[in-house]
Amino acid sequence: MLDDSLLAQLRTVFATLDVPVELVLRPSDHERQAELLELARAVASTSPSIAVRVGGERTAGLELAVHAGGAPTGVTFRGVPGGHELSSLVLALLNAAGRGKLPDARTISRVRALRGPAELRTYVSLSCTNCPDVVQALNLIAILHPDFSHQMVDGALFQDEIERLGVQGVPAVFVGERLLHSGKAAFVDLVELLERELGVAPSAAAEPAAALDYDVVVVGGGPAGASAAIYSARKGLRTAIVADRIGGQLKETLGIENMVGRQYTEGAKLAADLEGHMRAYPIDVLEHRRVLEVESGPRKELRLEGGERVRADALIVATGAKWRELGVPGEREYIGRGVAFCPHCDGPFYAGKRVAVVGGGNSGVEAALDLSGIAAHVTLLEYASALKADAVLVDKLRARANVDVVTGARTTAILGDGTKVTALDYEDRATGETKRLVLDGVFVQIGLVPNSAFVKDVVELNRYGEIVVDEKGRTSAPGIYAAGDVTTVPFKQIVIALGEGAKVALSAFEDRSLRA
Repeated sequence: MLDDSLLAQLRTVFATLDVPVELVLRPSDHERQAELLELARAVASTSPSIAVRVGGERTAGLELAVHAGGAPTGVTFRGVPGGHELSSLVLALLNAAGRGKLPDARTISRVRALRGPAELRTYVSLSCTNCPDVVQALNLIAILHPDFSHQMVDGALFQDEIERLGVQGVPAVFVGERLLHSGKAAFVDLVELLERELGVAPSAAAEPAAALDYDVVVVGGGPAGASAAIYSARKGLRTAIVADRIGGQLKETLGIENMVGRQYTEGAKLAADLEGHMRAYPIDVLEHRRVLEVESGPRKELRLEGGERVRADALIVATGAKWRELGVPGEREYIGRGVAFCPHCDGPFYAGKRVAVVGGGNSGVEAALDLSGIAAHVTLLEYASALKADAVLVDKLRARANVDVVTGARTTAILGDGTKVTALDYEDRATGETKRLVLDGVFVQIGLVPNSAFVKDVVELNRYGEIVVDEKGRTSAPGIYAAGDVTTVPFKQIVIALGEGAKVALSAFEDRSLRA
């Protein structure tokens, strides 16, 4: 099941594993039980600290639990965690033993303050690239919190549950029969979600922590933020980076072929390289944090969710951008139930069905091409009078027999029956006529929106929400700089973000030297 090269990688990964952990399979007559047992034994063969056991009550399905110290950790996998979810199994074993990348003490305290008990489960597709982030985050929360448990469920093997719950997008997180979340999410997003939905134990209330002081604070963990932090640290400045996750949008990027100096790399690999480079310097990495507000002045003060405060002479904003939403009735209500943003993740749910893609740029046309090989029919809707994508992509799209292209179309509403999407309304901009498409799913591909809301009252933004910067990355507020996709700098590219991050760090150092 696992080839020799992968087994060799696992031996390296588990080389530091010195705490006994156990993979426990429940007895089952399921047709894939032997495959699950083979996978468990293959993983266990890579470390003397991993054991495999079959025990517990018989189940009609598949269930693999992770134990540590002779006790359950609360983490189980219902299905065969192959594909992208193999990494979730590997990390669960490491985390259960207190190894791997763990949150800092402040974040762990925040997790343990969540009100329990709670039994969570996440429905996934093994081809989904967003699912592992959610599964791994919730697995870690279950390991850290004694009253939490989490199951990964392979939706393909439990279609009865998928139908009963009305799941139309993954990852889909449930507590009981209630959908808590659908779609991609970072660790900090899920902690915030659980705080809102489940509450925080009253005994967890603590006095505000003392403010942390630095010369430079960078907000954002993507290429621009990492570059800015490294250049600041190299100048001998006390530097911290505050981010919801290190890597930013890189974590959602598969192949990268336009990174100068590398013919090919992948987003996860580049994100890991950036983090490794940062940790080679005395940079305080404050991950799983989100900034609520910034107070400007000679010393900038940042208030973070969870009550932390950070102060610095210079602030560098490098928070990037996120998927832009349509903002029409029905969109938010049906996210995960017919409205999706990732064709790679959610496309398989629409095999043989009718879908629409909204957006005629490269991402929209690429999504329509991908979906045309899965769905029965795809309609691409573009607001402008012509598609904006590269000609080579447009030519490929027009050659697909099961794709219709509608230009000059303004999406006005997404409709459903309360459980799933059933139609989309759009206005023909040339005639003003409203038309309706009967369909099963809508994939939104209309670009990105800058993550600048937390500084909207502090620095100047343009009408798109981008932070206005000068040629050295200075904003309208003295001592506050910005770099990368969150700014007015054109061409949102990784290589440009790296350079802009370095530039603003040097600008901040230069300005500091002039004031000295």
